[in-house]
Amino acid sequence: MQFTELDLDPRLQKNLRAIGFTHPTPIQEQTIPAALDDRDILGSAETGTGKTAAFMLPLLDYLINTKRTKMPRALVLVPTRELALQVAEHGRELAPGLPIHFTTVYGGVKLGPQINDFRRGVDVVIATPGRLLDVLRRGHVRFDRLETLVLDEADRMLDIGFLPDIRRIVRQLPTNRQTMLFSATIAPVYRLAGEITCDPLRVEVETAPTPEAIEQVFYPVMEHRKMDVLEHLLTGEDLHSVLVFARTKRRVDEITRQLKRSGVNAEAIHGDRRQDERIRALESFRAGRIRVLVATDVAARGIDVFGISHVVNYDVPIKSDDYVHRIGRTGRAEAAGCAWTLVAPQDETMAERIQKVVNLTIERRAPEGVDAGRPAVVQKKEKVVRNGGWTGPSRRKRF
Repeated sequence: MQFTELDLDPRLQKNLRAIGFTHPTPIQEQTIPAALDDRDILGSAETGTGKTAAFMLPLLDYLINTKRTKMPRALVLVPTRELALQVAEHGRELAPGLPIHFTTVYGGVKLGPQINDFRRGVDVVIATPGRLLDVLRRGHVRFDRLETLVLDEADRMLDIGFLPDIRRIVRQLPTNRQTMLFSATIAPVYRLAGEITCDPLRVEVETAPTPEAIEQVFYPVMEHRKMDVLEHLLTGEDLHSVLVFARTKRRVDEITRQLKRSGVNAEAIHGDRRQDERIRALESFRAGRIRVLVATDVAARGIDVFGISHVVNYDVPIKSDDYVHRIGRTGRAEAAGCAWTLVAPQDETMAERIQKVVNLTIERRAPEGVDAGRPAVVQKKEKVVRNGGWTGPSRRKRF
């Protein structure tokens, strides 16, 4: 299928041709026709599958063919500031020359400029739930004329604890709206989908657990030797763009400080950094001015950078699904990529679960030229016998 076969406004078709979009991705092919027909959508798709355009194109098609008001007509809720900026940027790329005004609403910056946008009038609001709820409470915006609600990365918003805020926001929206909800995994958002959608079309894009182009390696290492191993690995000449994942904000800062002391051009990104610092770090990484970006899972959700050569899991993720999400940041667009994980003895149980999820026996490699310590061999404990037993609705109409 080609974009020209979709019933999109000619002005959008012209913009798509200008940016070189000819063939829709699977999530776009399945979502756009139903969304143009005013269906609610419950979509399952990972970052990098084209889901932003999947909801943005039908949203824009409706907005440019209906009367504009000063009140927002579309709301996109996202979990992080980085993702809000990324979605807004992509929306503007799709809408040059069109009478569509975007604004982003997120914490960590002054509220004044965001309020001024509402006073001037906006069509599409892209917001994190916490800051938007603050704006609503202050009376700076109303959604009486809202037509479309999109929840992007809904599972991540629930993980962060945004469910109460989302419910408070939804209660202030018109009921006769279109709702599109996208999540990497469907199961965690079923209940929320039942509350806010009406007879949604379920769209699931089947993706391979991990791209074949990604080389995956486990490096057994003692916990106290991880930094030595990381610094040694970063001496490789082919590591030109490296995303390092750590479990906590404090850990991210510690790793970044140590790398800088060792002469590595690195920056940190997590929820406690100032917004200008986060934007500067991400843009510098995207432009190649810094070689290593150290991030938490939550902050990295908004990172969509092509050309990442290596992902290094300094800490094994707590959830096996997060491993798949992390390593998917490299090996994009059929390019080769590497995903290296530092596995301490206490991580062995999760390492086994990860291999089951990706359906692959991941190579274990001793880091050469550096002392990784002597990781203990983890043996399964036998069960012990004690005391003779084992222990152990209908379619809605728009305005």
